[in-house]
Amino acid sequence: MIYFAGNWTRLKTFSGSRTTRLGLNGIMAILLMAGILTIINFLVVRHGGRWDLSETQHFSLAPQTLQVLGQLKNDVRVLVFAHERSPGFRTYRDLLEGYVHASPQIFVTYIDPEKEPGTARQYEISKIDTAVFESGGQTIHVPKPSESNLTSALIRVTKEQSKRLVFLEGHGERRITDQERGGLSLARKNLEAQGYQIARGSLRKDPALLDDTAVLIIPGPHESVEEEELNRITNFVAGGGRLLLLLDPQSSSGLEKWVTQWGLTLGPGIVVDPEDRVAQGSPTALLVRRFTDHHITKGFTAPILLPVVQPVSFEPPHGAALNVTSLLQSSEQSWAETTLGRSTPEFEEGSDPKGPFTLAVALGRKDTGSETTPALVLVGNSAFAGNSYVQFPGNTDFLSNAVAWLADENTLISVSPKESSFPPFIPNPTQEHMLFAVQVFSVPFLLLLSGLTVWRRRSRL
Repeated sequence: MIYFAGNWTRLKTFSGSRTTRLGLNGIMAILLMAGILTIINFLVVRHGGRWDLSETQHFSLAPQTLQVLGQLKNDVRVLVFAHERSPGFRTYRDLLEGYVHASPQIFVTYIDPEKEPGTARQYEISKIDTAVFESGGQTIHVPKPSESNLTSALIRVTKEQSKRLVFLEGHGERRITDQERGGLSLARKNLEAQGYQIARGSLRKDPALLDDTAVLIIPGPHESVEEEELNRITNFVAGGGRLLLLLDPQSSSGLEKWVTQWGLTLGPGIVVDPEDRVAQGSPTALLVRRFTDHHITKGFTAPILLPVVQPVSFEPPHGAALNVTSLLQSSEQSWAETTLGRSTPEFEEGSDPKGPFTLAVALGRKDTGSETTPALVLVGNSAFAGNSYVQFPGNTDFLSNAVAWLADENTLISVSPKESSFPPFIPNPTQEHMLFAVQVFSVPFLLLLSGLTVWRRRSRL
């Protein structure tokens, strides 16, 4: 007070100067801007949104995941056993933030197993970066942080009752316990991750095998199916059961004749497609890129690898209330090779049928009105589901979607959400030849031509 009283004149002069006024205005503007930013940040935290501006929507949840989250009826608690330095912590955090934002019924807790070993032992955690989903007394462990794993766990932990899938055995079929290249152990693992109960057995040894079965899967039989077994399969389908048939070319199980009652015919021959095939591979190993607008194949972008497939045709029986949809088709350049045993298939006019061909069909019964009940999916190949090929992106989605459609699990259609990777470019033979010509001949020729042009100009100087 003494200072201000003794220097009042000087302070009055200082406060009235132009420099002081500009300085005060600047300070007030800074304080005002800071207040505005504080209010904006508060509103964003309370009522903020999420925008993904990446070209491939890399940071957005898949539509199927959003559908599952939108249908949640019970609260789901997610415990993530990881710490900030662990490899999977950031992935879990980024993914689960999207889940929490999309559904108010998801609650996430992060637990450091080193600081809380008792909780880790309680949930039987054997490795770091493990998430545990809890809901309704059920517990599901997720050992790897990916959207597909999290969504699968969410579906499984919220299901009141799992659908039962039965793999038929006893006729040379591919086995779900076989871990070799031709087995179905990986397919079984994928289906179990989607919440299905998996069983296997023989109709000859277990007459009650099909009780409480949602879908019967017959993967590549090579031995004859007895008449009594065919009658049980017929009764199963007639009673509302669903059937997934994977029948290889040149097999004689009796099912080839059995499907004719539905108007379906397999063969003849093996489909050869010079346009859609594995580059530099056998023309009978097809990379199918042509899909129809069906629930099973809707939105497909990745090709499906079908090694050695036979065509499927349909002629509806008179008066049958059936709805058949072609799922996979070959190109117009394809043909059915009927002269088997050749190392290099060649088209023979008049003897080899010309494409395009249907390679897989979905058959449904027409109910009253416009509704169609799923009944059967027939694929002219079973190797695509084997351990050697099932991890091919299109194969995994096709098998999962076919089972989901048959089991009336609409939330599992397209169950494979986007992963953190860009889809690979798989050229067809024509594209491969063009790339080869450009890289090996065109680019070096242009460089040589430009070099000669520069040399001539400089030699004339």
